[in-house]
Amino acid sequence: MERLLRAALSQLVTRGNLRVTLPDGRSFTFGDDTGDPVAIRFADAKAVLGFLTDPEMQLGELFMNRRLIVEQGTIYDFLALVLAGARGQPAAWWERGLDRARFLLRHVTTRNTRDRSRDNVARHYDLDDRLYALFLDEDWQYSCAYFEQPDQSLDDAQLAKKRHIVAKLLVEPHHRVLDIGCGWGGMCLYLTETAKAREAFGVTLSTEQLEVAQRRAAERGASERARFALQDYRDVTGTFDRIVSVGMFEHIGPRFFSGYFETCHRLLDENGVMLLHTIGCSDGPNHPNPWLNRYIFPGGYLPSLSEMMPAIEKAGLVVTDVEILRLHYAKTLQHWRERFMARRDEALALYDERFCLMWEFYLAMSQTAFEYQDVAVFQVQLVKRQEAVPLTRDYIAQREARLREAESGTALRVAERG
Repeated sequence: MERLLRAALSQLVTRGNLRVTLPDGRSFTFGDDTGDPVAIRFADAKAVLGFLTDPEMQLGELFMNRRLIVEQGTIYDFLALVLAGARGQPAAWWERGLDRARFLLRHVTTRNTRDRSRDNVARHYDLDDRLYALFLDEDWQYSCAYFEQPDQSLDDAQLAKKRHIVAKLLVEPHHRVLDIGCGWGGMCLYLTETAKAREAFGVTLSTEQLEVAQRRAAERGASERARFALQDYRDVTGTFDRIVSVGMFEHIGPRFFSGYFETCHRLLDENGVMLLHTIGCSDGPNHPNPWLNRYIFPGGYLPSLSEMMPAIEKAGLVVTDVEILRLHYAKTLQHWRERFMARRDEALALYDERFCLMWEFYLAMSQTAFEYQDVAVFQVQLVKRQEAVPLTRDYIAQREARLREAESGTALRVAERG
């Protein structure tokens, strides 16, 4: 195992400064001795074996169970060193075998029926709201922000995300908007308060999110126009002028792609516009990450465009715009990770040490995935009739400018209500 470990890390870590200590106390260094030093220690021989044979699953488990201990630097620093070196490197034959098996089983691990979807959502989104308050922005946006400038604050970048999406939706005051997977209600409130939509109806499977969204709307006097329900998107009835879905499609699962887009086609007005915002794989279909599926997002699956497009076409929807947000989520996750770590003691008061290690790994591995692997965010605009949107993309910037002006009035009204 020692020889295999040294061979693997010698190939992966050619830059930087990594020290690895084995369970018997012997240590080895890798890299070119540049940058800040990173040091890890394996607590037992089986930890070394797990890291070598199935790092995609085992690395997170080893870290959260303190069998892989970061003695200098952070787990993010270690992941960044390893994944930066892994780009373009072929995986070992046993890792390719595991990847293939997980890909073939993806329809089983992501069988997100109504009951299973509700259970999956509860495991992540029904955690104590005080946990999310530790690291999210003031509007509780739990999805990729849109950084118009590199040094933009998280709050400003999340506001820019809402502005960018709503501009693409071409929302008018007479429109009814459906928000599939509405989170804590921020998008619906933006649609009604800033974009002046007649109504925004948000559906979620999280009882905790529903309670917060309804309370926020009531506190701001917006309950009549910003409405929320504990409802599966498949059970929504009626038609809507606009449909938006942000950070929810990752919970659908590939066997349900066709049904999802057929449902959206049924709910969208003939002249309607939909904007889908989802994390996805930019290198083609892949298997779900096994560690994330077990501990963070059960039933989760990152789609590729090549999987989405046939389902969109079959449903009778027309793609009118696709934008790829590449490093925006990496910056978002960096903010979340740093904010979480700065208030880690408060998270520890809510849960336990193992939970905090698990979430530290989740945020770190997600950030490095966007930085060093083929993961991105897709924004796909969909219509029934191609005449529903303008011929050029000039309208996006124009509408963003109008929304930006309206935001100051919204902020003033919210402040006046306390």
